[in-house]
Amino acid sequence: MGISFSESSMANDSHAESHLCQTSTTSVVLPIIYTIMSITGLPGNAISLWVFIRKIAIKTSTHIYLINLGISNLLLCLTMPFQATYYSLGTKWRHHDTMCQMAINGLTPVIHINICIGVMILSWVALSRFASLIQHSHADRPSRWLKVLPGAFLCRKRQAKLAYALCMATWAIVTIAVTSFVVLYSIREARSVDDGDGDEACYSIAVEVGGKGSHVFALVAVSLFFVFFLLVISAYMAVIRHIWRSRRSAVISDSQRVYARVFRNIVVIMVVLVVLLLPHHIYKAIFVHIVNELSWSASPPKDACHPLSMYVEVKSILLCLATLRCSTDPIMYFLLDKTFRNHALSLLRLHTSANDSQSSKSNMGQLSQATSAYTKDQHEMDIHQFSNHLVHL
Repeated sequence: MGISFSESSMANDSHAESHLCQTSTTSVVLPIIYTIMSITGLPGNAISLWVFIRKIAIKTSTHIYLINLGISNLLLCLTMPFQATYYSLGTKWRHHDTMCQMAINGLTPVIHINICIGVMILSWVALSRFASLIQHSHADRPSRWLKVLPGAFLCRKRQAKLAYALCMATWAIVTIAVTSFVVLYSIREARSVDDGDGDEACYSIAVEVGGKGSHVFALVAVSLFFVFFLLVISAYMAVIRHIWRSRRSAVISDSQRVYARVFRNIVVIMVVLVVLLLPHHIYKAIFVHIVNELSWSASPPKDACHPLSMYVEVKSILLCLATLRCSTDPIMYFLLDKTFRNHALSLLRLHTSANDSQSSKSNMGQLSQATSAYTKDQHEMDIHQFSNHLVHL
């Protein structure tokens, strides 16, 4: 659905008699995409959580972040069938119908809460993994970031507790903020529906465009996204720079290969974030500007398509692109991480139990700090752990 929440008085009076028009992209293609995302994302994230919770004996800070990210992705995937139904039947539902109200006051908040939580958790993971990397380096001099990052990120004993605290705070703050906004506008809507047209279609300007309050909320959300997005990008760019310094002083061929793998994973993660999340948030700001500009334009003919119909459709497509990450994360885990792939295949009974047991024994040392299979070179072990954890983003 849209960037904002419903409010019957939101629609501009000058366009009150026009309506949003759908093309086959919105009414057919988007429902198909959301259905596919649900079919792939639900089992994929369920398997991810099973691996992180049941197969990892000792939870590091990264595992805690990834468990919370998996829960967020799973909740987001649960909204996909309702998203598909909304875009298929939204023009047939009336604004006062139960299904429409569930979509407005239930579906939309869950989507935006979990998009926001996902970006914030990715920021904590980036900082945590960067801290682990710079603490064990073959670079010729210590990184100056050791003086900048908080001590909790650098102290291994405190990292897990910090991860729990950050995740709990993230869920609480985002949920309270979005829920408060929904409740506020639901109350205002209830007062205005009595004076308005309760027979208006659910897929309408009131729902998809919003009013000034919704626009302010959208711009605040966009601003926060860019703060955390730049934090993730900056952390990974610093990791790349640190890897480059460390590779020049690393003389072990295995260590060189590990650095190359970390670099590859970082590039994949950054591309996914830029392609999936960035367009949606950039367009949100542009969309608010377009709406404000259009409010001063002339009124369209009666019963004509609203001038914002095309812009709303673009917004819906980019929102679908942003939520696609909840389905792509498990695929990234499977393709980029051997240990995750072995556990997933064992669950699907595509590996023999003997092979699964052997692979589990050989790879658990890479996922858990409790083992010390690489005690000959502590730095290489930490970098290898960083490489394995990094692909889970």
